Amino acid sequence: MWRGLLLKGTTCLLQVSAQSFLHQRHAPSQCFRLFTHRLLYKFRETSCIPRLRSTDFFQSHNLSRNYRKDAKSTVEFPLSPITVTDIKQYLRSKDIPFHDGYSCLHIPSIFIDVFTRKDSFSLFIDKTTGQFLCKDTLVEGSWEDLQDCLEVMQKDEQDSLSPHVLLGYPESLEEQEEREREQREVREIWSSSLPFTDLHDEEAQLVKTMFQITKISNATLKRFGVRLFKPTKSLVFPWFGGPDSSLKGIKLLSAQRIDGEKVTYNEATVPKCSSYFNLFGLALVSRMDSEVVVTGSELDTLAVSQGTGLPSVALPRGVSCLPPALLPYLEQFKRVTLWLGGDIRSWEASKIFSRKLGLRRCTLVRPGEFQPCPLEALSQGKNLSRIVKASIPAAHKSIVSFKQLREDVYGELMNTDQVAGVKWTRFPELNRILKGHRKGELTVFTGPTGSGKTTFISELALDLCMQGVNTLWGSFEINNVRLAKIMLTQFAMQRLEENLEQYDFWADRFEELPLYFMTFHGQQNIKTVLDTMQHAVYLYDINHVIIDNLQFMMGQENLSVDKFAVQDHIIGVFRKFATNSSCHVTLIIHPRKEEDDKELQTASIFGSAKASQEADNVLILQEKKLVTCPGRRSLQVTKNRFDGDVGIFPLDFIKPSLTFSTPIKAKHKLRKVAAKPENEEEVKGNEVTVQKDDGKKEKATKTAKASQAAKRPANENEKA
Repeated sequence: MWRGLLLKGTTCLLQVSAQSFLHQRHAPSQCFRLFTHRLLYKFRETSCIPRLRSTDFFQSHNLSRNYRKDAKSTVEFPLSPITVTDIKQYLRSKDIPFHDGYSCLHIPSIFIDVFTRKDSFSLFIDKTTGQFLCKDTLVEGSWEDLQDCLEVMQKDEQDSLSPHVLLGYPESLEEQEEREREQREVREIWSSSLPFTDLHDEEAQLVKTMFQITKISNATLKRFGVRLFKPTKSLVFPWFGGPDSSLKGIKLLSAQRIDGEKVTYNEATVPKCSSYFNLFGLALVSRMDSEVVVTGSELDTLAVSQGTGLPSVALPRGVSCLPPALLPYLEQFKRVTLWLGGDIRSWEASKIFSRKLGLRRCTLVRPGEFQPCPLEALSQGKNLSRIVKASIPAAHKSIVSFKQLREDVYGELMNTDQVAGVKWTRFPELNRILKGHRKGELTVFTGPTGSGKTTFISELALDLCMQGVNTLWGSFEINNVRLAKIMLTQFAMQRLEENLEQYDFWADRFEELPLYFMTFHGQQNIKTVLDTMQHAVYLYDINHVIIDNLQFMMGQENLSVDKFAVQDHIIGVFRKFATNSSCHVTLIIHPRKEEDDKELQTASIFGSAKASQEADNVLILQEKKLVTCPGRRSLQVTKNRFDGDVGIFPLDFIKPSLTFSTPIKAKHKLRKVAAKPENEEEVKGNEVTVQKDDGKKEKATKTAKASQAAKRPANENEKA
């Protein structure tokens, strides 16, 4: 996960004394000798770098660099991907015993002495990434780091290493001040908050009513350490961790009632969300427990614990992500029940998370009318133990009958709006046609050259990302800096070049989005890109991948092969990835060369018909070019596998914010209103006079008309 220090492939040893903060450590001489030896060896292998004759260079320079934590993440696939078979073979070659767990391999920790270690297998190695974590000392690092440590032990004939053996990156002054400020803020909020047992009965009942937790007893709140922070009327959920179970962070939860009935919850964490890895409720789990219920919120964990008596933990980021760093803490359980909520999104997340945790030990609570979220089930007086026992296995056979699909079909019929997916907020017309953005689908997007395909799709993806859809960008046409600049401008809805004083404000907000970028640019091999996508899905639970564009996947190594066959193969790979990973893939493909006066069609997509056949959705950015002004753009949906609706709607390009919007159908004209004179009484008098004069005229007109009507019959009789 961590990059090389000087060269690609060169491993830097890291020390993490806590899960979220990196500290500088001093390396013992034996580790330093091995480290410099590896660097020198790498230098000798690289012809473009002059060979170093001694280690004086490393001793006279600080082997560390400053970097900003929590910066916008880029995703790189490891240069030498590791497999679980490779890890097992290496451990056997070093005569290291291991247990084959569900998602990790367990080995005795090398960072505690032999007498303390005994038969404790407290060091966990992730089977997918090779990352390791020692639960006793909280030392973590990459697979290369662990190999270095084992080599040092073997060379110096040692039985264990100090936890401080790993080198670390020093914190900058800004990062150190931020960390100290966060720790001080955590202590102040925690000391200022009150347990529910210290509140008056009326006040405690009022708070419970506001958060809809009237069924949660004070004893349960006390056992989990939940408090009330009065200044913001927020519940405080503590994060206790480390060998000493110290307070590492907090989560504040506030409630807001909408329309008199529905309650929405807003949460904030200290430290920030990207550094908050609290499995709430883990501190109450004993080593003898073999069953746990995993929920999507802290309130649901309280409900499960009180209603069933089973150990229960809450994921720190809800249903949006299950960080791999938390997997070692769930290894001890033989049965894991995922009850993440009562909607379709929670159900989909349960199926994805069960793959990480191990299908054979996971059971899922299917959401439905009689199985809502745990807190709601407790409020309705349902039997939570019975619901947990009725959970279904996550693993399925290759062939199923309708009996096994019956509840899934009923769930989709009952929750049609949720099944339709995440709605766009900036493109309501697209919601009308596509109904929403759904996982596991493949969208093909095309448009004329220079029509703004990348700009449009970046806003489309940004709209979803702002609603919590974890997004991975693969931009092979423009570099990540330019793409991030476009998206930041669309996010701020203004030209930041003219408002540089607002840059930090918008950049801080933009940084909080679950947005990641691949570091590729130009021609790339499809296997490398696919491995990176799978890596990102495992680490960050990516829900949406954008590939811009397909032509860059058809690398130079395929020049001798039929390009249409290569394209069909690539599209098939992306189709399979979207289905197996339950991830939406948006694929940008250039169209064939068409005449400027002709609109694009589905058949205009470059290549064979496989692209449109495999795609669930086909979107075309149409542009009608004009001579006197910029072309008129519209978005056309030519394929919609979800419900078959297709259509087209116009777009307006707003250049200052680089955004597209749907034009207003009817523009209301403003009526001119005469200015009021200073003397309003004169105006009123004039109005009365005018009304009287108008009345006299109307009476005179009516009298004249009546006399004329009376004369007409007499004249007609005389003529007769």
